[in-house]
Amino acid sequence: MTLPAEITRPAIYFAPCRSSFTIKNFAASAAMPGLTFSHCELGQYRLQSEPKSPGQYVYWRAEGSLLELTTVRPIAFFTWNAQTFMERSLRRMAVLLMALLRPFLYLANRTFATRIGHSILRGISRDRLDLLGEEYFQYHLKPHLKPEGVQQLKNRIATGAEVVLVSQGLECVMRPLAQHLGVKWIIANRLDFRDGIATGRVLEPIVRPRGIFARISSAGPDGSRTLQKLAHDLGSSAELLEKAVLPAERTVPKLQHPLVHFDGRLQDSPLSVRSAFRDKHILLIGVTGFIGKVWLVNTLMDLPEVGCIYVLIRRQKSNPALRRFEKLVEDSPVFDPLYERHGSGLSKFLKDRVRVIEGDVTQPGLGIAPDLAAELRWKLDLIVNSSGLTDFNPELRDALVSNVDAVLNIMKFIRESDHAGLLHLSTCYTAGARDGRVSERARPDYTPARIAQYDAEHELQSLHRLVEETVARSEGPEVTEELRNQAMGKEHAARDLHGPALENQIRKNRVRWLRNELTEAGKRRARELGWPNTYTLTKGLAESLLTKLGAGLPIALVRPAIVESSTAQPFRGWNEGINTSAALSYLLGTFFRQLPTNERKRLDVIPVDAVCRGMTLISAAIIERRHDHVYHLATSVTNPCDMRRSIELTSLAHRKHYRAQEGMEFWLRLRFDAIPVTKERYNRMSAPAQRAIIKSIQRAAANLPLKKMPLTRADRGLEKVEKLIELFEPFILLNEHDFVAENVEKLSQALVPDEREAFAYDTASLDWWDYWINIHIPALRKWTYPLIEGRPLEARAPRKLQAAETAETETIKTGTNGATWRYS
Repeated sequence: MTLPAEITRPAIYFAPCRSSFTIKNFAASAAMPGLTFSHCELGQYRLQSEPKSPGQYVYWRAEGSLLELTTVRPIAFFTWNAQTFMERSLRRMAVLLMALLRPFLYLANRTFATRIGHSILRGISRDRLDLLGEEYFQYHLKPHLKPEGVQQLKNRIATGAEVVLVSQGLECVMRPLAQHLGVKWIIANRLDFRDGIATGRVLEPIVRPRGIFARISSAGPDGSRTLQKLAHDLGSSAELLEKAVLPAERTVPKLQHPLVHFDGRLQDSPLSVRSAFRDKHILLIGVTGFIGKVWLVNTLMDLPEVGCIYVLIRRQKSNPALRRFEKLVEDSPVFDPLYERHGSGLSKFLKDRVRVIEGDVTQPGLGIAPDLAAELRWKLDLIVNSSGLTDFNPELRDALVSNVDAVLNIMKFIRESDHAGLLHLSTCYTAGARDGRVSERARPDYTPARIAQYDAEHELQSLHRLVEETVARSEGPEVTEELRNQAMGKEHAARDLHGPALENQIRKNRVRWLRNELTEAGKRRARELGWPNTYTLTKGLAESLLTKLGAGLPIALVRPAIVESSTAQPFRGWNEGINTSAALSYLLGTFFRQLPTNERKRLDVIPVDAVCRGMTLISAAIIERRHDHVYHLATSVTNPCDMRRSIELTSLAHRKHYRAQEGMEFWLRLRFDAIPVTKERYNRMSAPAQRAIIKSIQRAAANLPLKKMPLTRADRGLEKVEKLIELFEPFILLNEHDFVAENVEKLSQALVPDEREAFAYDTASLDWWDYWINIHIPALRKWTYPLIEGRPLEARAPRKLQAAETAETETIKTGTNGATWRYS
């Protein structure tokens, strides 16, 4: 069996090694006695199933028996749906020229004609060809399949024959055809790819078109051919055809990097997650958040033997913690898998495993009742903190309280505990404005701008003083007079205010003024220190303080990258809220085309269930006291996906959706592929330039007697686009980060064999094509885009938690003063 072109091109690959080992001689010669290597697998390429021996194949020629497939039409379809308008025009002219020359090339040499025809596809990405291949089959080939031939083929498959479908079409077209027919193997024309881009060269063996008289001699429904007859028809050898058999499923090479323990701390003892969690008591902070909910459900699904999971929830006015959790279980789709497993017994299961605690991490002692706090300090084995503000530029006061002060309160709680450890969820982007590889380490007083004499404790005090001074200034006479003038000058209904109405308007203006001032102060200070926004500033500050003040405590800083839709748990395609990439991906599904970006920059996206798997592994390591201080949960090194590919995959996912819709708007949208451009071109041709034109029109119309300024709505929309692009520039244009994620992989390799399938952390096997097109963008379209558009999500019938054993009401203590959790 042959490997894909990406694997077989000249390169150096290491042979697989299955067991942990120490290279003593090499380490000694290199003066590195502590150098050890653990389990590694490099250059592996796995198929979902192994082919049978060649003699057991039944070769079936698709042309004539199943359909009439030409070479030019699919190539024309691919070129007419290229990514850019200019590219489409040039490729169309090339197809027209090829159509004129093809009869002569065909008569001269059919193999050469096939090579020339496919050379037009040079420069098209494999991602695009794979999606267009599915589309071409679905809308152009499937309606024209010959029923007699299809029936004969299925009859042959029913006898147990291992059928290989042979066609002159490209593999990206033949794979969906084979899957539709239930065929496992194909022989088709294969393009050569370099870094996912077609070179225009067709790999051997070339399946050339049938001869001139083949339509007459091979027009029946029986497409079966012997290997020798097939080799004769194709002008190839039987041996080469045997090696050209490919699986009908889309396969992706999986390359794993060696794990190197440079510090010599290779731990030979295996890690058992089930053993680590058995009968343990865990406090989860942030269960109402995206990651917290998923981690709770996955833990309850995979580790039912856990002792107890306490969930700390803050009271919201008249809505107590208990009711907030009940509402979560009743309404959130995240709990669907638990409900499917336990049904009416879910109440009892949660009663045995979960305890709701009312508290507030921004308060001393986490806001927990003193008696319960004392009990928890003695009982807890681990605190998982996934709480915090995730807005990029929140008000500085709120960001400090939620992302820094709360963390210090948790650290103090850990210090006063008997044996509890802490898993603190941070972010990879605390690295800030810097390029290159980002290692898994934390420094006590780190700033990306390398500010001399920077001290994290003094910085926190300084920021709190800044907040206090700004609040005091908002109450001062100068700002009050300014706010009064604003209120007095208010147009329409608020005009000529006086008395209590005026004071109320001033109060509203003061709140708005203070919020804007504190937001800008946070952004300004973040940029001075080298962070792109207030969120990363406060997360970085919390990391520095945990590293500096928490020395000697069992603490692990976990840094996820951009957390997105799940691949499998709690179910395939779960997402929630308007998260990091949702706004940008939504924008790329409109008529907006030109995104300013660095094409080579890696967009580090990781599914939420991969993050939760990593958190579970790290939690087990903390409990067992075999953890490192910092863990990255990222893909930019293990499975990189650059911005060029991310943008194209997003456009292809939108195209797949729009292609299935009816209407002129959808027909137009699927032709507006987003493209990566430079910042200069964006300013010259996209939103900024368009907005400048609108401003010119509005200035010209200012002296006209118009009730409403023209193009006001368009101007407001373009302004939003400009602000959105500015907000995301550090993540799509600047700072080429490569986040090393080796520590969690070492834990994964240390797992006992029977737990690897359930708990192993693996991002190298992610197929970005399938993830983006079939999982992530459809998930955003279902769970997030309605929120962006102001539409409600699809209505769900709430679950009613009822006890399985009795109809009587049961009462469960939650640890709050007099609060109870009632199941009825």
